[in-house]
Amino acid sequence: MTLGAKGMMDIGEQVFTLAPLSFPCHSIAERARMKLSVLMAAILLTATGAQAADTLAKIAASNKITMAYRESSVPFSYLDGPSKPIGFSVDLSNAIAAEVKKKLNKPNLEVSWMAVTSQNRIPLLSNGTVDVECGSTTNNSARGKDVAFAINHFYTGTRLLVKKTSGIKNYADLKGKQVAITTGTTNMLVVRKYNEEKKLDIDIMSAKDHADALLLVESDRASAFAMDDILLYGLRSNSKSPADLEVVGDALQVEPYACMLPKDDPQYKALVDGVITGMMKSGEFEKLYTKWFLAPIPPKGLPVGLPMSQELKDNIKTPSDKPAT
Repeated sequence: MTLGAKGMMDIGEQVFTLAPLSFPCHSIAERARMKLSVLMAAILLTATGAQAADTLAKIAASNKITMAYRESSVPFSYLDGPSKPIGFSVDLSNAIAAEVKKKLNKPNLEVSWMAVTSQNRIPLLSNGTVDVECGSTTNNSARGKDVAFAINHFYTGTRLLVKKTSGIKNYADLKGKQVAITTGTTNMLVVRKYNEEKKLDIDIMSAKDHADALLLVESDRASAFAMDDILLYGLRSNSKSPADLEVVGDALQVEPYACMLPKDDPQYKALVDGVITGMMKSGEFEKLYTKWFLAPIPPKGLPVGLPMSQELKDNIKTPSDKPAT
């Protein structure tokens, strides 16, 4: 920030003109302090205003909104073909993009899609590469330090995907066995803590993504895949041999999913929250749930078969963005 001789204040790339300040009946020192106070207030107001409109202004300037998606988070966000993301969260993303077009009065706004992983989704959102991430991301306080979360749209718990022939029914049966978990997920932390508390001596194998973890189980390199139960149901329904797999075990914890947004942008969050709560009030959200969780889905035309949880029913009645912890 620089202040020119003619009262021009340069903040970042913006230049503002300060009106002449006159403080009669005050000492030079007092007038200097008042001018400094006014200057600092102008800086604060400018920074706050720019921050509040940042994401929408960025989208408007580039004429493009970039939506993040996951490649194997069935039925939330996954690929139907080489480059066609589909799923419950993808439909939410499309609804958000439509509202942004309306808000900016840009019907021809380009909607771009970018694949992300558990490891890079937060950095890519934080640095502005993507504008929203609706996948299968847990809303918790730790992540809330770097990103913002929209209204919660799902609730899930960590369970196990195993082969029916494995004999594994719960976590106690994993003692001394290898368990696959996707890197960068909250499930990794939950299972590690449980493993230490129960002294199960589980050998945790880090997988790049959910599809890789599933492959470890299918190829017998891991005895189980520990992940959010809904993702396990989705992966099983689209696996090579669904009849050979089952989801077992108690849920170690219940966590909410929510779309991730850039931090400290209340105007943009209000827009996204408005889209989701609007769908909940109109009944469109429940129709979307039926489409992706109860009806047959691509590519095999098999249903996930998971009824709506009581937690989600309660959240539809009283929408909340409350984090897990």
